[in-house]
Amino acid sequence: MATNADPARKGYGVVLAIDAGTTGVRTRAVFADGRASIADYREFTQHYPQPGWVEHDAEEIWQAVRATLQTVCRQIDEPIAAIGITNQRETVVAFDRHSGAPLHRAVVWQDRRTAQRCDALGDRLPNVRAITGLVLDPYFSGSKVEWLLRNTEVGDNPNLAFATIDAFLIHRLTGGESFATDVSNASRTMLFDIRSLQWSTEMCGMFGVDPATLPDVVSSSGRIGVTKSDGAIPAGVPISGVAGDQQAALFGQACFATGSAKNTYGTGSFVLLNVGTTCPEPTAGMLTTVAWQLGTNPAVYALEGAIFVTGAAVQWLRDGLNIIDASSDIGPLAESVPDAGGVVMVPAFAGLGSPWWDPYARGAVFGITRGTSRAHIARAVVESMVYQTRDVVDAMTRASGVAIRDLRVDGGAAVMNLMLQLQSDQLGVDVLRPTELETTAIGAAYLAGLAEGVWDSTDDIASRWALERRFSPRDGDRDTSHAQWLRAVERSRHWISN
Repeated sequence: MATNADPARKGYGVVLAIDAGTTGVRTRAVFADGRASIADYREFTQHYPQPGWVEHDAEEIWQAVRATLQTVCRQIDEPIAAIGITNQRETVVAFDRHSGAPLHRAVVWQDRRTAQRCDALGDRLPNVRAITGLVLDPYFSGSKVEWLLRNTEVGDNPNLAFATIDAFLIHRLTGGESFATDVSNASRTMLFDIRSLQWSTEMCGMFGVDPATLPDVVSSSGRIGVTKSDGAIPAGVPISGVAGDQQAALFGQACFATGSAKNTYGTGSFVLLNVGTTCPEPTAGMLTTVAWQLGTNPAVYALEGAIFVTGAAVQWLRDGLNIIDASSDIGPLAESVPDAGGVVMVPAFAGLGSPWWDPYARGAVFGITRGTSRAHIARAVVESMVYQTRDVVDAMTRASGVAIRDLRVDGGAAVMNLMLQLQSDQLGVDVLRPTELETTAIGAAYLAGLAEGVWDSTDDIASRWALERRFSPRDGDRDTSHAQWLRAVERSRHWISN
């Protein structure tokens, strides 16, 4: 296994991408000459201490990173040019900056425990929108950090650090020498000014956060630090690319032109639209986020629609209801019936995100009859992914005046032909599935490799994107079924009292 930082020459070498997602960690080796990548995956535990609360053990995440890195590196006998990191966003880790040890379970982006606090700050929404591009919702990191400070003993630690998962991993990978996050992850914390690209004094003050406990903010593509060997990880490899998972997927999908869009069907789904280097004004129902920054170039911005639960609903069918044995079973089961038989499923397990932003919504299934089968419920779950994406795209188009030309898709559920055909039907535009669906990890690898000279430019990267299948809209009534979906959404909203 070679560990020198520089590839032997352009077009050769390998970039490692660490994809620290919501339910597991995957390390992927991306070869510059286009060979098939090597990957390893480890799931980690989901903790639900109370209804609406979701937590992770950050140490378990770190051990999953170490294990996957070790497995992949054992299969590599050529230069490792760089490491790129992409991660679940908004999730907060409190840890000891000296030892690296977590001080509390990580509070996950899906967690709803700070909903009432966000309500109480409602009069601050205009400032929050103007500074951060976000809305007041427990989804984001700021109120989670405040909760940890107010309700745990983490604040007693003199070496206290707060981090999103990327910064925590960078700290551990570099043996504590680097503590940094990139602009895309920082823009999801509600503590960051997306125009000045600095931690916001006003936002930190609102949540009682000392900026000294937060990581340095760096560009998404550029050397951040180098690895320290701990027996599992090779030493001296530069960490040169970082982006939140959805921004990394946008980059991996080569959505470099203003107006290009992608949707990732993961645990949740996230539609991002590249809007260029000028930060737009706040847009109703949508989030404004930093997409990436390459070196010292101006930051690129995106409009985002965040859907909290899509793939997680498939996991619920598997683990909660035992309707399917494996996640891959949902496609064939849903295709075994011509429609959902009048069943509509609203997967508001963690409230509703864009464009509703209702933390008090809860999941519901409507239209069940004696003839309802598990296939109908599976089909309704698939259709819920499609309808939620349409809601986001419709709101994005209304607010921005920019109609998407097509939609590039990725993520685990994008293998389902039925879902993508229904998605094209509902949106009325072509849906494009690339040959490489793991675009989140690919995007992180591209960001790192770009910084280290493995790839010359974004044009070089764009030339590597390849279409596997195009789904075009069919003739038919797309609005009647969507109207029934909207009725179901309205009934699921404000289900619990605030």
